[in-house]
Amino acid sequence: MKDELRGLPADLAATVGRYLVAAELASDSEQAYRYARAARRLAARIGVVREVNGITAYQTGRWAEALTELRAARRLTGRGEHLALMADSERALGRPDRALELVHSDDAKRLPRAAQIELRIVESGIRRDQGLADAAVLALQVPELADGRLRPWSARLFYAYGDALLAAGRPEAAREAFSRAVVADEDEETDALARLDELDGISVEDLEDIDDDRIDLQDEDDSEDEDDLEDEGDLEDEGDEDDFDEDEDEFASDDNLDEDEDLDAGGEPDDLGEASDEGEEDPADRAEEPAGRTAEDGGNEPEVAADGDDSHPGKRLSRTLTQLSGP
Repeated sequence: MKDELRGLPADLAATVGRYLVAAELASDSEQAYRYARAARRLAARIGVVREVNGITAYQTGRWAEALTELRAARRLTGRGEHLALMADSERALGRPDRALELVHSDDAKRLPRAAQIELRIVESGIRRDQGLADAAVLALQVPELADGRLRPWSARLFYAYGDALLAAGRPEAAREAFSRAVVADEDEETDALARLDELDGISVEDLEDIDDDRIDLQDEDDSEDEDDLEDEGDLEDEGDEDDFDEDEDEFASDDNLDEDEDLDAGGEPDDLGEASDEGEEDPADRAEEPAGRTAEDGGNEPEVAADGDDSHPGKRLSRTLTQLSGP
């Protein structure tokens, strides 16, 4: 590509080159086509630019434009490696005779083996369009089908051969061809695996149903786990209630023990309180008793008030008795 862009000024060549690289790397075919068209507006007389435009037009289904661009690229470069794309575009435009002329042209015979295989695949499709299923199978019966070697284009060859066999009413042979395509298609460029599933009676809807069943089973398992957890929680709560009841019983037993100890010590607590109240003397009664009784009975001696101090009850009582016993 660099050699073909050398005829352009350096800045222009760099810009065109970036557009071409972007077209090659773009994952979206429409975006790739727009990059290629931008490069064509800047350098329409460069063979590689017209070639990239033809390829991106073919990838987006612009068959007439693809033919025009690829023919221009072939005149400018002298390369015919994209004859298969041109033949398939003719086929898509409803011109199978022109397509077959390209397939069997002298230029086609000089192409690399990979390009020749692509032309064989196009021819097989044309024969199927014409209702010649056996001819479609025959077009693809090349030595590379059975030599046991895998090549970059082997997956496409096996896939096309499976299609032809299926159209010819040979499903078992088609299944084997699609199986070989699956093995060879490491990059998954074809839908060989889906075609194989169809032959085995497995549809996308069946796979979705299987996934739904798995989800339902998982939901049921989750709900059962939740129920188990709830049951365990209920059992734990019941155990906690039982523990609480046992604790209450223990507290009640402790209270009964305390009451029994009080009885052993001398009676009911209420009786003790009443006895205490009965044993308490009234201050007036104490005042009528002789002053020296407490000392004689071994009681505590009352504090003696200082002379002239009437604040002490004993002092006032002694003075009163003196006055009564006087002449």
